[in-house]
Amino acid sequence: MWELVKAGGWAMLPIILASIVALGISLERLWTLRRSRIVPPDLLMQVWNWIRNKQLDAAHVKAIRAGSPLGEIFAAGLINSRHGREIMKEAIEEAASRVVHDMERYMTLLGTIAVISPLLGLLGTVFGIIQTFMSITSHGNADPAMLASGISQALVTTAGGLVVAIPALIMHRTLMRRISTITVDMEQQAIKLVDIVHGDREVDVAETPA
Repeated sequence: MWELVKAGGWAMLPIILASIVALGISLERLWTLRRSRIVPPDLLMQVWNWIRNKQLDAAHVKAIRAGSPLGEIFAAGLINSRHGREIMKEAIEEAASRVVHDMERYMTLLGTIAVISPLLGLLGTVFGIIQTFMSITSHGNADPAMLASGISQALVTTAGGLVVAIPALIMHRTLMRRISTITVDMEQQAIKLVDIVHGDREVDVAETPA
């Protein structure tokens, strides 16, 4: 492996750096975007019990906010619930936009790495082939073995770029799909919270997405 890296030359350095960054982002986002952390399955039921038993106070709202990203959304809605349904919904939407923005952190960088890694590899290949032909021209030697060796070394950077780009692209799509699914889940639970607080209709709090 190290021989391949050396064969690729200087162009392998940004590719290796990109791979380290992509791996770090992927691991951090996989850990951060755990459904159990963002959308606790029993949170809506807990809030409903507090409301039903008239136990919901400032301390409970503070605990809800600190507990999870969904709790931040619930807390924003509960704090503004006395101003009416529409104001409560607006507060929930504002809090949700912040939560979704936090969930999408580093996603642009990961997608950029997936796009530019093959281009870095191609750039290294082009420079490698140019250097090979310049070497042949300067030495006046058109040995096919030398030409094949130089081109094969130049292609290492293309392979390296693809090795980084493919997993990065897969992780980007996977994480964005996870974010989308969690966002829909939070939206559904927030709607149920509004209905619970304002009593517009009966709500089965047990029917939360898996």
